Amino acid sequence: MQQTTEISKGISFFEKYLTFWVIICMAVGVLIGKYIPEIPYFLRKFEFAQVSIPIAVLIWLMIYPMMMKVDFASIKNVGKNPQGLIVTWIVNWLIKPFTMYAIAWFFFYIVFKSVIPANLAKDYLAGAILLGAAPCTAMVFVWSHLTNGKPAYTVVQVATNDLIILVAFTPIVALLMGISGIKIPWDTLILSVILFVVIPLAGGATTRYSVIKHRGEDYFLKTFIPKFNNVTISGLLLTLVIIFAFQGEVIINNPLHIILIAIPLTIQTYLIFFISYIFTKQIKLPHNIAAPAALVGASNFFELAVAVAISLFGADSPVALATTVGVLVEVPVMLNLVSIANKTRQWFIPAN
Repeated sequence: MQQTTEISKGISFFEKYLTFWVIICMAVGVLIGKYIPEIPYFLRKFEFAQVSIPIAVLIWLMIYPMMMKVDFASIKNVGKNPQGLIVTWIVNWLIKPFTMYAIAWFFFYIVFKSVIPANLAKDYLAGAILLGAAPCTAMVFVWSHLTNGKPAYTVVQVATNDLIILVAFTPIVALLMGISGIKIPWDTLILSVILFVVIPLAGGATTRYSVIKHRGEDYFLKTFIPKFNNVTISGLLLTLVIIFAFQGEVIINNPLHIILIAIPLTIQTYLIFFISYIFTKQIKLPHNIAAPAALVGASNFFELAVAVAISLFGADSPVALATTVGVLVEVPVMLNLVSIANKTRQWFIPAN
């Protein structure tokens, strides 16, 4: 009962039932694609450099409010308790993308070989790669809060992750796609990072600075930011309706694939959490730093993964479908990991 109460306080109504809303959006999108194909056909007309303009606008609605929450001024505190940050950086950028690749490859090409054709296996692997290379930078605030994580640490963690994404995401994705035999246009990949990381990051930082300068930090945190609470989720859900409208035929022909894609993504999430969690225990970090460090590594910046998948392969591609399955499994799995973290608090030394 106590855990349920904590979740209710720390996570919004839409976020708490995100998996349910994703399923609803999947059903609505598939029905539109099946019975009103004129809608996705019309939306396909609005593209620039292979990027769907309507979806790009919705993705900006998703990402921009998150970026306003990032306090880059906190980076000056990076030297305070750097061990937790080092764990996060190592797991996010030197372990997670490669374990995601290995696990997804094993399941799609070996375990599910008789069920998933080789061409779809390659596409689903590409979607998993995009998820694995994009560590969470938004929902981690929620997961940290639910485990009584140290707010100052979480802020620094998110700020540094956002900066690392700018330089590490593109080469890691390009490397793993290349190993997989998946050809991607570098210019489109770079454009995707500019559109969906650089621009909203700069815009969010500018907005944050401007509002705090004129109205104060208290107004920004307690009045301004809450106005955007449901904008991100609304943008995400509308994006998913469009994606599933494009994906209608694929889903109708391969309904089992949704579950098959979810299996390696779920295994990867638990694996990365426990790698980080056990590591932080071994180096004797307090729980209020260990839990957020493990949770940010386990969760994904699925909004970015979806955006880049659409830019590189199209909204109607199996790659985009694989990234949206990441959205489907994210919340229930992460809430379970939050529960595990809270139940094992006694494993760690008392908070500083």
